[in-house]
Formats: sequence, structure tokens, C-alpha cells
Amino acid sequence: MSMLIKEIMEFLPHRYPMLLVDRIEEFEPGVRCVGLKNVSINEPFFQGHYPGLPIMPGVLLIEAMAQAGAVILLADEKYKGRIPIIGAIDNVKFKRPIVPGDQLRSEITLIWIKSGIGRIHCEGTVAGQLAVSLDMTFKLVENLA
Repeated sequence: MSMLIKEIMEFLPHRYPMLLVDRIEEFEPGVRCVGLKNVSINEPFFQGHYPGLPIMPGVLLIEAMAQAGAVILLADEKYKGRIPIIGAIDNVKFKRPIVPGDQLRSEITLIWIKSGIGRIHCEGTVAGQLAVSLDMTFKLVENLA
């Protein structure tokens, strides 16, 4: 199963400029997903990071992977409409820079979820080459808006 941007926006509360998932290429509810982020020179953060050497900031790589992972958690009907809050990020390793023209492919595996708290493992690749990996814990909180 895959999802286009309109379907992703039904799960995630994020909107431009903070929505960092363009497509979900593969999706197995409660198990895993693969999210894609097309990196363009038109991204607002490239104006200052870094002029003359545009590199996608590491925190935004983590956020893009977190958003793809949140789709797995929020796909469970009992958590629909909640807000995913990052509780912990562990074992982060950056292996190569992400630059305009790259497509970040985030492979996310659900490790566990209990009582609105979940843990995922993330691996981000570009053209088959590992770019970033990490483990992340989320808390899914009620949306009070």
C-alpha cells in the first residue's frame, strides 16, 4: 500500500513548511513504512544552510524520518488524531550529507507501541547509500486544538 500527499495529510498534523514527507511508498500498518522526501533547492532552509554549500540540516533529516514513522503509529484507529511528540532519539549516525536533488528514502520499522508510546527504528538512504540511521521514541498526545 502507498499514500500520496493528500492521504499523508489526513494522518499528520504538519503543514508547509514543516511537512517533510512527500509520499509513502510502502506501508504495512503496525509494522513498517517507507517515506520519501524530495529535496529541492527551493526548500526555505537552504537560504541559510549553507549559502554556496546547501546541505539539509540534520535536525530536519530526523524530523522527516519522524514524520514517516508517525504515520505507522497514527494509522492505528485508537491513536488517530493524536499529536506525535518525540520523547527520545538514540543511536543517531549521519553517514553522508543530503543535498538538493537527492531523494531521502526513510525506511521505518515499528519496534513496539503501548499505551500511546511507541518506538521506531529508522534508516534513511539516498540512491541506495545509507545517509542516516537512528532509533526514536514517541508519545502520542491528545490534540487540544
